[in-house]
Amino acid sequence: MNQSFTPVRVGRYTLPNRLVMAPMTRSRAKSDGTPGELAAEYYSQRAGVGLIVTEGTQPSDDGQGYLATPGIYSPAHVAGWKKVSAAVHDKGGRIFIQVMHAGRMSHPDNTPHHRQAVAPSAIAADGQMFTATGMQDMPAPRALTTDEVRRTVADFRHAARSAIEAGADGVEIHGANGYLVQQFFAPNANTRTDEYGGSIANRARFALEVATAIAGEIGADRTAIRLSPGTPTGGIDEGAEGPALYRYLVAELDKLGLAYLHVLHAGNEQLVGDIRALWKQPLIVNRPGRPRDRIGADVASGLADLEAYGQLVLANPDFVARVKTGAALNEADRASFFGGAAPGYTDYPALEAATAA
Repeated sequence: MNQSFTPVRVGRYTLPNRLVMAPMTRSRAKSDGTPGELAAEYYSQRAGVGLIVTEGTQPSDDGQGYLATPGIYSPAHVAGWKKVSAAVHDKGGRIFIQVMHAGRMSHPDNTPHHRQAVAPSAIAADGQMFTATGMQDMPAPRALTTDEVRRTVADFRHAARSAIEAGADGVEIHGANGYLVQQFFAPNANTRTDEYGGSIANRARFALEVATAIAGEIGADRTAIRLSPGTPTGGIDEGAEGPALYRYLVAELDKLGLAYLHVLHAGNEQLVGDIRALWKQPLIVNRPGRPRDRIGADVASGLADLEAYGQLVLANPDFVARVKTGAALNEADRASFFGGAAPGYTDYPALEAATAA
């Protein structure tokens, strides 16, 4: 029997299978950051996976990086996410809201207050990003003061409480993909001289403080974190000490008893194996581009307790049923990934519809 379809305990929940919907930015939120009208349908269509992790959701105005991404810090946001959570629960699913502060991966044109981005240090990210007026360079951010770093931790805590008020089953901290948490890890993005810069312990401090604050607010068994060791997104370079930083960080996070750790596998098998050995709670592994015939391989080998999939779940609302039965998979339409309405969002056919057609 494929172990992907066996139950697994994650935090305070028993999930029916080990397939996870990975967080994917879809840029369909309203201008105030409230989830869009179709969000509840989109997520509930995919409630057959063991766990849904939502798109990155900002904890503050400063946390927004891209156009039309949702927030989870205002009453309107809570009301909007309540509809999403209820729709997923009505289908028997579980949903964690991913809290994401973009840090320097932002542009003033994309945020409600149109202010300069904030980051560990005043060092610009590489590359451009889409804005309402087209592609633009990401400008240099403003370095957070020490007090502002602590206030940002409080923003994460408030966002986590708001997520639970919105009916979410938990929160995943986005510590990956070149965003604020990972910016603190990288010496080429973090040149601070206070307690948040310099040594491995100092560069890991922000992530640990955020995780500790959220676990204290909503419970460790509803708190999780995503990491992407070695990913260079936005020009991030974690340097020669990168693997040692992750070994230290994971060992410290493990002490908190979090619901799970979600690792974006960038190819360093030795490091992911070391993380597996250090981490005593459930581990989710996401290997981008994993071929269909390898679905379940990391669970079978013991490297992972669950596996996360992005585009395959995006294009196949009944992903679990298709994998279980060997049915053909829809192909994702990249042109409709970001922005727009129903096309490429809620109109991918399920097996029943495809068979009828």
